[in-house]
Order: sequence, then C-alpha cells, then structure tokens
Amino acid sequence: MGTTVRDIARVARVSIGTVSRALKNQPGLSDATRRRVLLVAQQLGYDHSNLRRTRVRRMTLVGPRDYAHFASVEFIEQLRAGVERAGRGMGVTSTVLAFDPTEDLIDQLRRHTPDALAVVGLVDHAHLQKLASLKRPMVLIDQWAPEFRCVNVDNERGAQLAMQHLFERGLRRVAFIGASPAHYGTAQRALGFRRAYFEAGLPLDPALEVTIPAGVDAREGAAYAMETLLALDTPPDAVFAFNDVAALSALDVCIQRGLRVPDDVAFVGFDNDPVAHDASLTTVVVDVERLADAAVEVLLSHDFEPRNVLEPVEFIVRASTTGETLADEPLGAGVSDA
Repeated sequence: MGTTVRDIARVARVSIGTVSRALKNQPGLSDATRRRVLLVAQQLGYDHSNLRRTRVRRMTLVGPRDYAHFASVEFIEQLRAGVERAGRGMGVTSTVLAFDPTEDLIDQLRRHTPDALAVVGLVDHAHLQKLASLKRPMVLIDQWAPEFRCVNVDNERGAQLAMQHLFERGLRRVAFIGASPAHYGTAQRALGFRRAYFEAGLPLDPALEVTIPAGVDAREGAAYAMETLLALDTPPDAVFAFNDVAALSALDVCIQRGLRVPDDVAFVGFDNDPVAHDASLTTVVVDVERLADAAVEVLLSHDFEPRNVLEPVEFIVRASTTGETLADEPLGAGVSDA
C-alpha cells in the first residue's frame, strides 16, 4: 500500500482534515502549515492521483442507546465529537442516531439520509446486516465483526500493560472487574488480563475475575463486584477494571471499608477519563481523537476489504498504584493492523 493521508498527518503532526485541506489547496490553514504538509507529502512520495473527491457528503454516527453500559459518557462524547471533527475536516457533515434496538432501525435512520455510516459500540449481527443492506460505506468503531471494516484501540495490549505494571510492583492476586463479553473491547481486555497471568507464569484464581451482568450500570456493578472480591478468603491485593468508572467505584468501596489504597489494594483503570486524572488513578490511555481520525479515514477510503485497524494505547502511572502523585508520563505504545 502506498503513502496515505494518515501517514502524512502522522509525520507532519497535524490532523487528517488538515492534510486534506492542504492537498486540495482549500482555505483555513496558515501558509506555514500548508507548506509543511506539502513538503512531507513530497518526501513520503504521496501519489496525488489518490486524492479523489469523495461522494460522501453526509455521515451518520450510529450507536445503541445503552452503549454507556460498556463505555463511559466521557468516552462516548469525545468519540462523537472526534468523528464529527474528522468528518468536517474532510468536507463531511455528521449526524448522530442513538437508536432503540427494539424499534425498526432502518425507519429510525431514514430521516438522516446518510451517504456513509460509522457504527459505534455493541450492535448485534442482525442490526449490522440491516445497516449493510443499505449499501453505504460503513465502519465499525469499538466493535469487531469479520465481514466489516473496523477500528479499535489495542485493548488486549492495554490490559497487558496494566497487569505487567502490577506484577512488577510485587502484586500477585490481581483481580479483574469486567463487563459483558459480548462487547469486543471488554472481551479483549479480559483476554489480556488472562494472558498476562499466563505469560508471567502465575496461577490465576478464577474467583478473581468478576463480570458485571449485561444491562447493569458500571458503577453499581463494579461496587457489587468489589464486595464479592473482598468476601473471598484471600481478597485481591490489586484490581484492574475494564474502565475508569468501574475502577473508581470499586476503589470507593475499599475506602469505605477502611482499606488503604494502594497499600492494601491497588487499582488500575482503562480510558484515562478526566475523572481518572482528578482521582490520581493509574490507567490505560486511549487517544480518542486518533481513534476518530482513523475511523473516518477508513470510512472514506476506497479500500473496502474487511480489516481491523488497532490504534495504540499508552499507560500512565499515578497514585492508585504507587501512593505517590507522579507526573503524567505515558509509557508503552504499539500499533497494528490485524
């Protein structure tokens, strides 16, 4: 595959929309930025014949109303805003449909009249097939299905970074609070949790993995899961939760019990929501803007082959595992295209 708009954006350290405007000689950029982008494009050998004006003018971001059971409100809002921003940079207008799975999806979508679809979160196979029947360009975000183009963060890698950090601190009974395995992201985080035990050569007590039932609020479910873990004959000395909201809810249960964090129980979350920073929670960092940029690029590309693009994650160590307030210094990133 030749040089892409995304390659240029990464090297020039600008957004995909900025690259598109520079290559198309559109207004809205400083002369310095335009020159930098064009120079990088030339250095990378970009083929300008690839810059065909897309016929996509209207994109709809589609997701179930109960997506918040799997992702925090902050993540959802950042992703929605990121997709809208990336689309706008490519000359695409965006609308949002939070659909009710019990009602006719196509009927709910009709008033949006989209040219393309960005599908976010857990959407069952039957609804995906209905969307595919519209014959519109489509990308799945934070979800995976073998016959579609998908963009996800490297959830498994993020879980392994979290577990490696805890093991390096001498913690051996690390629990995992997860959500429904029907959701690709949470299932991959659970897989990373188990694989980390295997790669460390440590035994995994099955009682240390607790799953919040489908449809249960993450805060309530995580609090109940923490109570279950504390009731074990040998409670955990650390907890890795599938997102920051769950981690902080479990942490609150321990504080209310008079336990010390991290001396008695250490905590790691996932996403790096603003609440994680405020609470000094060690967490896996998801670059939502980068995820949105990648999704829009895949959606508007002329390569319709099914694939799963994995965006890298980083790791930030804070007081919930060290007892010290440290500077936010991301560690460990990787990217792959599976």
